[in-house]
Amino acid sequence: MSIVTELILNADSEARYPAPKELRVFQDFLNSGEQRIRIASILAENEEKIVQTACVKFWEQCPVTPSNSGNPRKTASCQRDQGWYIRLVAYCILAGSEKPLEEIGTIGIKEMYNSLEIPLRNWIVALRCIKAEAIALMSPEDATEVGPYFDLIIHSVS
Repeated sequence: MSIVTELILNADSEARYPAPKELRVFQDFLNSGEQRIRIASILAENEEKIVQTACVKFWEQCPVTPSNSGNPRKTASCQRDQGWYIRLVAYCILAGSEKPLEEIGTIGIKEMYNSLEIPLRNWIVALRCIKAEAIALMSPEDATEVGPYFDLIIHSVS
């Protein structure tokens, strides 16, 4: 849910007009639209490159891992998941809200990777590599905006 939708639904559920503070949040959302679109575009256009480069850097740090086992299916599955998280971060940036990440991206993440026998410490290293590759493609201002979304995922696993 976007921050705009959330503001409107909250006011509507209380049968009131948005408060001045809420209108300022809405204005800030509109003013940051160009930046949010730019960041989401960078992530979307470079998703495969980010995943591939991050995997190489990850395997340098964690050479013995299911994603580097020689099993192409496991490698593809891990890279698919990494791409999914990049897309989810892009969606959150566009929505101006961490809620989608909290609601669908981090619930059960530990349990899922434990059940797949993927060491959580490896997943954290992989996410840090993905974050580093993603923000390396951005201006410092854009990197500052996108970094916390990746950090939220990392902290949900640690």
